Amino acid sequence: MMYQLAPSMLSADFNKLGEQLAELESAGCEWLHVDVMDGMFVPSISFGMPVIASIRKQSKLFFDVHMMVEEPGRYVDAMKEAGAELLCVHAEACKHLDRTLQAIKEAGMKTGVALNPATPLSVIDYVMDKADMILIMSVNPGFGGQSYIPSATEKIRALRKKLDDAGYTDTWIEVDGGVKEGTAELVLEAGANLLVAGSAVFKGSITERFNILNGIIDNYR
Repeated sequence: MMYQLAPSMLSADFNKLGEQLAELESAGCEWLHVDVMDGMFVPSISFGMPVIASIRKQSKLFFDVHMMVEEPGRYVDAMKEAGAELLCVHAEACKHLDRTLQAIKEAGMKTGVALNPATPLSVIDYVMDKADMILIMSVNPGFGGQSYIPSATEKIRALRKKLDDAGYTDTWIEVDGGVKEGTAELVLEAGANLLVAGSAVFKGSITERFNILNGIIDNYR
């Protein structure tokens, strides 16, 4: 199983975005978590295709794009063109989740399904064959800097068992929200292998903060 730390660009200083992403790459970072918010599915508005396309020109990072938007299937082709390599959509935001995942696959991207804290795992029962990744939200989406919701730990553990029992042992489990020292160990022990961290990486020395969290993940690689 692959293990990665995916720093969340939402917590970056956009006045120094290029410099900070370059610093992450120099530190050995391979993934970047990119939150796209529309002000409807979540209260906040972040950024869209022009920003992603701009940083794509300079970055070698794997773009893990998290679509916190209503009916994200509308943007599949545009996100592919902008440089997304994995497109993660919220089950709660898709009228036809199966169709949306199929469209993402046909566009040549990896697929992800995100579940809010109160959304049951049963939502993925009939799309596990189309999902490369399941994202467990360990905070309610829309804002950075929130605290980890403790019940997410057991949800991660139950998801890992569910996937393994169904034969999807290679499906990635990503966790987003409140991941830092102390909670990173919890989600890894529960079965996650992709960790999203925003404030825990970008608030302070980026290289130092990245190395600390990545060092925790190293114990599971």
